[in-house]
Amino acid sequence: MPIELVINARVPVKVWTGNVEPEAIEQLRNVAALPVVHPHVAAMADVHLGKGATIGSVVPTREAVCPAAVGVDIGCGMSAQKTSIPAGRLTAEDRKELRHSIEREIPVGHEQKRQPFEDAVEWIASHPPPDSVSKAVHERALHQLGTLGGGNHFIEVCVDRDDGMLWTLLHSGSRNVGKTVADVHMARAKRAMGRALSRLPDPDLAWFSRGSEDFDAYQADREWCQAYARQNRAIMTSRLLRQLAFALGFEGDVAELGITAAIDCHHNYVAEEVHFGERLFVTRKGAIRAGAGELGIVPGSMGTGSFIVRGLGNPESFSSAPHGAGRRMSRGEARRRFTAADLVSQTEGVECRKDARVVDEIPGAYKPLEEVLEKSRDLVEPIARLQQIICVKG
Repeated sequence: MPIELVINARVPVKVWTGNVEPEAIEQLRNVAALPVVHPHVAAMADVHLGKGATIGSVVPTREAVCPAAVGVDIGCGMSAQKTSIPAGRLTAEDRKELRHSIEREIPVGHEQKRQPFEDAVEWIASHPPPDSVSKAVHERALHQLGTLGGGNHFIEVCVDRDDGMLWTLLHSGSRNVGKTVADVHMARAKRAMGRALSRLPDPDLAWFSRGSEDFDAYQADREWCQAYARQNRAIMTSRLLRQLAFALGFEGDVAELGITAAIDCHHNYVAEEVHFGERLFVTRKGAIRAGAGELGIVPGSMGTGSFIVRGLGNPESFSSAPHGAGRRMSRGEARRRFTAADLVSQTEGVECRKDARVVDEIPGAYKPLEEVLEKSRDLVEPIARLQQIICVKG
């Protein structure tokens, strides 16, 4: 599907859907009004209102980076592993026991690891946390490395709808340290703008210019958070695969799973890339890189499955694609509209929590994933459709 909507601003906003809430349109206009944004903004089919900048947007900037455009979960993203094990090897009872073993092994929600994972200790020792946050945040970062978090973060065991093989899938980011780093630098950006801040369409959109000490400090801290988020997913993936190997009778030997594919992709991050002949800072907030031939993950809700995709390298999207189904209503509205009984109905066949505390993550609160992929067919091609059989939420 080609671009459906072009929003007029200082630079155009090219949108891959015609269904955008008015508040998100206004937010996209505000981003496009920034003098450092060039040559246009791209908004994916899962676009919706976010804090500071719109979720599902790709914001290219010249010689500057806007911390709020990246957001507070720096480095948030997905990891997937394909096994050579048929899904039929897991009985319904196996699935229930495996979900509980995953929840025991990997802290979720607000929980953290009382005794840090050994590989977390090793990683932190060789990658000291940023000085911009306190020692207490450093300590918490150690204990949260290898933990899931809450909200829309999840751990899943899925079946490939084409060949019936098992996949593991997880979604998480940089935990509290990423949010704290983001908050520190967003406040610094506002102070650094001085009187010019009052001329911005939204003060949250303050930026750092390349060459300044603030820019260098944010660049270093953000890259650390992106690395932390990737390591966080790696540690959880290793524990997840081990628990799957136990459930299948392999005594925890992950080699027996016969991993044939491994994919990891950020969808809240900044990368320096060349587009339209210029070197730009490309901020993807709720979007994945989808260069020609690159593999990515586009997840749905906790009952609708996910897609593994191959990028088509569309230059108009800055070689980007959607990061998921995207919310179609707020968490508060979802809680008002749906009940635990609705959640049970909409997650039939999935071994997962089905209580009122996770109703805000009900499939009905999200946009249809197939529609998002259909509108993105000039950005990516689906190569596998996964259906979760186990879903662990925070």
